[in-house]
Amino acid sequence: MAAWNASRPFSNSLPPALPFQFAPRLYLHLFPLETPVMADTKRTPADPSAAGGSVPLTRDLRAAVAGPLARRLSPKYLAEHCLLPLEESGGAVVIAAGAPLDPSTLDELAWTYDRPVKLVEAPEAEIQAAIMSTAGSGSGLDVAALQGSEVEVVAEEEDAFDDVRALAAQAPVIKLVNVMILEALKARASDLHLESTPDGLRVRHRIDGVLHDVSRPPKTYQAAAISRLKIMANLNIAERRLPQDGRIRLRLSEREVDLRVSTVPSIHGESVVLRILDRGSRVLDLGELGMPKSVLESWRRIIARPHGIILVTGPTGSGKTTTLYAALDSINQPGVKIITIEDPVEYQLEGITQIPINRKAGLSFANALRSILRHDPDVLMVGEMRDPETAEIAIQSALTGHMVFSTLHTNDAAGGLARLVDMGVEPYLASATLEGILAQRLVRVVCEECAEPYQPPADELARAGVTGKDAKGSEFRRGRGCDACAGTGYRGRTGIYELMPMSDALRELVVSGAPLDRIRSVADAEGMSSLRADGYAKAARGVTTLEEVLRVTRDEVAP
Repeated sequence: MAAWNASRPFSNSLPPALPFQFAPRLYLHLFPLETPVMADTKRTPADPSAAGGSVPLTRDLRAAVAGPLARRLSPKYLAEHCLLPLEESGGAVVIAAGAPLDPSTLDELAWTYDRPVKLVEAPEAEIQAAIMSTAGSGSGLDVAALQGSEVEVVAEEEDAFDDVRALAAQAPVIKLVNVMILEALKARASDLHLESTPDGLRVRHRIDGVLHDVSRPPKTYQAAAISRLKIMANLNIAERRLPQDGRIRLRLSEREVDLRVSTVPSIHGESVVLRILDRGSRVLDLGELGMPKSVLESWRRIIARPHGIILVTGPTGSGKTTTLYAALDSINQPGVKIITIEDPVEYQLEGITQIPINRKAGLSFANALRSILRHDPDVLMVGEMRDPETAEIAIQSALTGHMVFSTLHTNDAAGGLARLVDMGVEPYLASATLEGILAQRLVRVVCEECAEPYQPPADELARAGVTGKDAKGSEFRRGRGCDACAGTGYRGRTGIYELMPMSDALRELVVSGAPLDRIRSVADAEGMSSLRADGYAKAARGVTTLEEVLRVTRDEVAP
């Protein structure tokens, strides 16, 4: 048997019978894991120095699958190990990997390519999608063999749904969809978006309220991936002309996750959005929501009252439900009966009766609210006042001695009064029952791993209604961008708040039909702090950035 020559680690003198026994691992381990590879996506940190001075590589992984390096390995091997050779660089072969590779696999790759291996990170779903897109593309058409054959034209509406169902049940499609969901959970995404485009699917994550491009699986698997999700959500895969809603419940080890699935038709196919609800998440305490001390004390006094209506306002995704859950949890006592009506029930609260809306069965907010009044509740929570009937029943409930919590979609606290009147509530009834209105937004928090001091530019200060002199003594911070925050400079969110307790002066203005500007002026004079003012206070303490505050309060005028 020929001896292995250490001075020639990839020598051809190694006998064929010993393919991987003496792989020189010291050459492999000289190359650490590098910056991520994002196909068809350019994503760089806020500060290049945060990534060690290197700029993330951009690769078309589908092109790499068809390249000479990838063709030296079977598609099955690539898929099994979730890797993809990209190029030769600096005497090494650069390989994208969706997960850490064990030493034996690294040794096999080194011997296969006769050179060291350099690993870069890439999304697992992107690698699998690229491999699948090429796995079945090798069977070209033999034009000569088709001469004389009849060609049948299939209309667009005559899609073979049985074939789509069969494709959706194939292992590669199932794995692709599973990886998409797992990557969304790993990234702390609140929503997973699958959007149909002319070139295939566009996959995006909403993280801390902002959408990020993740991957673009090929057109070949667009219908199959969407059909797989519809099957998991018990939706009709043959219906592509109408929106559908469903639900998927997953168990990952000891963790249970609910996925609210919504599909809509578009010109390039169906698009799907999955809202991710972690059933294992705990309800936050009121003190963890980020309320200023004065707002928190006033809010606690309002929710402890025996009857009336309390409203939380803000756009979709502003944390209204989280605030209501925290309020209910703080007053949840053995002597208090609490019933909620929600669409959907996002978190289960011990000791509270929670009712999910079921429109297919005819159970709406108004129907449920009318029925539960016979169950002798002390406190009611209506997920949202969407129509005049629900608002009227809520008003009557408050007048008969119940405390009612609910939400509205308005820009600020004073706007909640106008919204109630628009829904047909008489001003004198709104004045008699309302106890307080809380408006809120969510702002991203500066990443602690890469935070650094900075001074906001003069135009940002001017937009916030602050002068350079007023900003002296502030501790503004921003994130450079690092691996912990995926290069965004932010990690996590907190709330900014505007609380308007109903005083006698405000009640008189409501009854008299005073304009909103007048109501806001009186509320400000009584000590109400605006959303932007609370946001600026948090930016001045380094919790968030002034740019982020201006982004979420852009519908406000400067104070």
